[in-house]
Amino acid sequence: MNIPILFEDGEALVINKPAGLPIETPRKGGAALSDHLDSLRLGFQREPVAVHRLDTDTSGCLLLARNPKSLKRFNAAFEARLVSKTYLGIVAGPVEEAEGTIDLALSKISSAEKGWRMIVAKKGKPSVTHWTKRAELEGGLTLVEFRPETGRTHQIRVHAEHAFGRSLLGDPVYGNKDARAPRTMLHASALSLSREGKPDIAAAAPLPADFAALGAQ
Repeated sequence: MNIPILFEDGEALVINKPAGLPIETPRKGGAALSDHLDSLRLGFQREPVAVHRLDTDTSGCLLLARNPKSLKRFNAAFEARLVSKTYLGIVAGPVEEAEGTIDLALSKISSAEKGWRMIVAKKGKPSVTHWTKRAELEGGLTLVEFRPETGRTHQIRVHAEHAFGRSLLGDPVYGNKDARAPRTMLHASALSLSREGKPDIAAAAPLPADFAALGAQ
């Protein structure tokens, strides 16, 4: 598998993670990003380490640290909300407003029947997502840009379902599988981080083919 590199310097890589590729090996086995870390050393002594997480279905920008010092700094930057992330998602229905902010705390629950999932809960962790409507697509779908201020698990997926009354297209957990979507339609389109004394880390991942097939541009 060819994993495109969107940004590279001595302490960081940003890759374009393919949709369907988990970061760590699943319990049931199978391919994972961890299988490719050796090839992503690119001459460095250590394998790079993923600084944050993207869901298995989510494609796009993923930041990797190339040494322990940079990993520590990048983790601190995420904790301080200094990393700018932009996502594109296809909502499974119309979105009426042009833009907005979703401020809904999230908490994790688990059940034997459905496994684990995230829910909106007053006593959950603060979660904020800014969004802008980008385009109305055929079939009543909507392309939306999401800019999460926080980085909770499944944040955009849960926020979309609650704010718009419909999930991201193809989301099997917070919506329904859909014949038009091979996966949950979410793409990490851009990532940036300012660094003291060094150029910014800045990367943009091109729109995937499955988005383009639905008319997204």
